[in-house]
Amino acid sequence: MARLLSVNVGLPRDVAWQGRTVHTGIWKAPVEGPRKVRRLNIDGDGQGDTAGHGGEQRAVFVYQDESYRCWQKHLGRSNLVPGQFGENFTVDGLADTEVCIGDRYRIGSALFEVTQPRVTCYRLGIRMEEPDMAALLVKHGRPGFYFRVIEEGDVEAGDEIIQVASGPESMSVFEINALLYLPPHPRERLERALRIPALSGGWRHSFAALLEQRSTESAAAGNAGLGPAASPPPAWRGFRPFRVSRKIAETNDVTSLILEPADGHPGAVALPGQFVIVRLGPSATPAMTRSYSLSRPSDTACYRLSIKREAHGIASAYVADELKSGDIVQLGAPRGSFTLQQGTRPVVLLSAGIGVTPVLAMLHALAAEASLRDVWWLHGTRNGREHAFAAEVRELLGRLPHHHSHVCYSTPDPGDRPDIDFDSAGHLDPPLLRQLNLPQDGDFYLCGPATFMSDLTTGLRALAVTPDRIHTELFGAGPSLTPGIAASQKVPAHVPAGAPGPGPMVTFARSGLNVCWGPSYASLLELAEACDVPVRWSCRTGVCHNCESGLVAGDVNYQPDPLDAPADGNVLICCSRPQSDIVIDL
Repeated sequence: MARLLSVNVGLPRDVAWQGRTVHTGIWKAPVEGPRKVRRLNIDGDGQGDTAGHGGEQRAVFVYQDESYRCWQKHLGRSNLVPGQFGENFTVDGLADTEVCIGDRYRIGSALFEVTQPRVTCYRLGIRMEEPDMAALLVKHGRPGFYFRVIEEGDVEAGDEIIQVASGPESMSVFEINALLYLPPHPRERLERALRIPALSGGWRHSFAALLEQRSTESAAAGNAGLGPAASPPPAWRGFRPFRVSRKIAETNDVTSLILEPADGHPGAVALPGQFVIVRLGPSATPAMTRSYSLSRPSDTACYRLSIKREAHGIASAYVADELKSGDIVQLGAPRGSFTLQQGTRPVVLLSAGIGVTPVLAMLHALAAEASLRDVWWLHGTRNGREHAFAAEVRELLGRLPHHHSHVCYSTPDPGDRPDIDFDSAGHLDPPLLRQLNLPQDGDFYLCGPATFMSDLTTGLRALAVTPDRIHTELFGAGPSLTPGIAASQKVPAHVPAGAPGPGPMVTFARSGLNVCWGPSYASLLELAEACDVPVRWSCRTGVCHNCESGLVAGDVNYQPDPLDAPADGNVLICCSRPQSDIVIDL
C-alpha cells in the first residue's frame, strides 16, 4: 500500500542567484498534523511563478522516496530531506513508471487526479545546488507528477494512498514524459495521449503540435512540442553579394532597396513574412550587420527591403544617405518563422509604423492569389507624411473580394482626410479591437513595437482568440523572458568591459553589436548576458516546456561565414523562439 510520508509547504522567497534575484517557492519543509488541501494548493503553500507552476492542473506536486534514494546514490549526497525537490507530497510508492495520467487517488479526506509529469526548471538547480538537475531528471526519467484536487479535504503524513480509478489509455507518467522529450514521438502514442481527458492543457497542446509536425510532409526540424517548430533551413550558407538595383524613398524616413544577386546565381523564394540579415558599410570600415524584413514576397530575381531611418541609427542613416544604386551589400538567405499560414481561415494583419513590412509581404501574397479568405488590414502610424505604402495597400486590398481595412493616425496633420486617408484618430489598441467585430477564428499576425505587441496580444486574448492563432514578430532584440527573476533596470546592449577576446567576431544582428569571442565565456548565452543582449531564456537546459510556462520561446540562429563554413544550424541556448541572430566570422 502506498503511503504519504511527508506533507511539505513553503511560501515564495527572494533568493540571490548569479547577480539576480529569483522569486521562488521551491523551498518546501515538512509540517506536522493535518493540512487542508484546496483546489489551487495546500494551506501554507504558494508558488513564486504562477505562470509556470501552480494552478488547478498543478495544485500538488508529488515525488517519491524511491527517487530520493536514487539521487542520493547518483549525486553522492546523504543530506537530502523531504521537500528538497519542491514537492508537496513525499510518498512511498506511486512510481512514475506505474502511475498513469488520469489515475485517481484518495488520500485522507481529499480526492486527487494525476494530470501531468512535472516540468522541471532552473530553480530546482538552485535549490539542489546542482545546475544540471533539471536535465538530469529528464535523462533519468524521474520527473514526479502533479495532482489536480477533485475533492478538497485534509491530509497528513502517514495517510494511506488508495487508488480509486484508473486513467484511460493506461499511459504512465514515465511514458508521457518520454513521449514529449525523446524521439521518435510515435503517432499512435501521441493520439492515445490526446484521448486522455485528465491530461493538462499545456501537454495536450504540445502533443497536438508534435502530431501536426509529424503530419507535415516537409516537417521542420526540432521538437514542436517544446516550442515553435524551427523554420525551414536557409537556402544558402553565410553571405552572398547582392547589388542595389534601385533605391526608393517611400516617405521622408522610409527607404526601400531592390536587391539583385551579383554573383551570377539566383536568389531563393522567401516565404511571406521572412527576414534577411544584411551586411552594410564601405569595405574600409567594420561592417554593420542588421536584420530587415522583406516588404514583399520575393522571387529568385530580387528582394525588397524597406528601412526606416532611426534617430540614432547608424545603419539606417547609411542606407538613406550613403548607399547608392549599383553598390554591393552582403545578404544572408531569407529565414524566420513569422510566415503566412495556408488555409481558409480569416487573416488579420495588424501593424504599427515600420512593423508594416512583413505583413505587407503577406498582403502581397494574398492579393497575388486573389485569395477568397476574409482579410483584415489594421495599421497605425502618426500621420499621412509617415504613412508608408498607403497607395500600395489600397491597390492590393482592391484585389481581394473579402477585405476590411482600418487605419489609425495618432497625430493627424491638418491636411489628412478622415475616412479617406485614415479611419480614426488615436492608436491601434485593445479598445479599438473591441469595436471592430474581428473574427475570433482567424489567424492574427502582429508586428510593431514591444508595447504594441504586448497590448494587442492581451486585447486579442480578452476577445477569446486562442494563443495559437496569434503570431508575432518584433523588430530588434526582444525583451528577456525570465520567469521568476525580479525585474531590473534595462541596460542597453554594450561591448563587455576589458580587452577584446582573441577569438572570432560575434555579431548580435538584432542588437547591432560586434564582440570578439574570449575564453572566459562558456557559451554564446554567457557572452550575450555579458553584453546585456536580451535573451529569452528559462532553464538553460533545453527541458523547459513553453506551453506550461507561457513562454514565447528559443533558438539563436548561428550563421557561419565564409561560404564554405559548415552548414547553418540552430544552437539551443534556452526555451525560446528565434529572436537574436548571431553571426560568427570563422
